[in-house]
Amino acid sequence: MTQYDEIVNMWRLWQIETVSDIDERLHNFKVLFAYNSGKIENDAVTYHDTREIFENGRAINFTGDPRALFEQKNQKTCYEFLKHKIAAREPLTVSLVLETHGILTAGTYDERRFVERGERPGVFKKHDYVTGRNEVGSPPENVPDDISALLDEVQAYSGSEILKTAAYFHLRFEYIHPFADGNGRVGRTLMNYFLMSRDHPPLIIHDEDKARYYAALEAYDKAEDITPMYDFLRQQAERTWEKSLGRKAC
Repeated sequence: MTQYDEIVNMWRLWQIETVSDIDERLHNFKVLFAYNSGKIENDAVTYHDTREIFENGRAINFTGDPRALFEQKNQKTCYEFLKHKIAAREPLTVSLVLETHGILTAGTYDERRFVERGERPGVFKKHDYVTGRNEVGSPPENVPDDISALLDEVQAYSGSEILKTAAYFHLRFEYIHPFADGNGRVGRTLMNYFLMSRDHPPLIIHDEDKARYYAALEAYDKAEDITPMYDFLRQQAERTWEKSLGRKAC
């Protein structure tokens, strides 16, 4: 049995069924996830401010980049929103994708996107934004159908390769690049939503490992190879939960 299999077994033994269960098991995780997910694309995000926001609802004596503060407040709001849907095992839908994006990006769009180009949180992109070295991204007119097809595909999956399916979902979501901004934060959040909906532990993509993360994204962009991302996510899941697994073993 691999370490990842042991972590999945540990997660299932916890029998997480209610919002209270989620709060108990993700008490520290939610802060670390928000910090690392925000830090990947915004270097101004700090762990101290993130923890203050989650614990107190605000960052005392904050003097940094206002966007960083908005993003981390949005992370807390999104956690509070999604935990009820996770407990209810609600499926991934287009509506859920849009609501999640709307929460995570509220108040964070820059003037050019918001004023000049008419882009909005919670709405698919109106212009042809692309991402990565290979400049991938669906044309705006194709995004609704591409996202719907992806959601249908992963929701219909009934096999045992849940982490591999989560890797595929994340890669395709980022490849489609459905929004003018916030694609990474939304994609990482919804990947964890999918994992938890299938009774698998969520994971943290750590900021200090982002070079490997970007390389795994690029491998898919170039050749539709999901193996680098699958291997990377398995390692990140092990890193996320290895301390909890150690305590269980004791």
